[in-house]
Amino acid sequence: QVQLVEFGGGLVQPGGSLRLSCAASGRAFSIVAMGWYRQAPGKERELVATTSGGRKNYADSLKGRFTISRDNARNTVYLQMSSLKPEDTAVYYCNVQGNALGSGPFTSWGQGTQVTVSA
Repeated sequence: QVQLVEFGGGLVQPGGSLRLSCAASGRAFSIVAMGWYRQAPGKERELVATTSGGRKNYADSLKGRFTISRDNARNTVYLQMSSLKPEDTAVYYCNVQGNALGSGPFTSWGQGTQVTVSA
């Protein structure tokens, strides 16, 4: 079983920046894709950004402010968020898709980390 641990959420003022990280751990697995999603109160979970095979995909509304990156050696994905707005307030979830030896394809979610943008 692949487990994800997220770090980096918190309270930030509008216009500020935050960096989220998510580390995957487990036995005998390979990662196909890593990404971030978010869920604001009363709203559905939505895509923020994903990275797979060197390609990066962003929600159109977030391009230019958010940057996803990945450290393959550490099985870690990062989300650098800048020029944050109050509407970016949400719980941010890490998502990893891959293959585990002996059990096949998997999708894992992090526990979520709260990001609050407020003056």
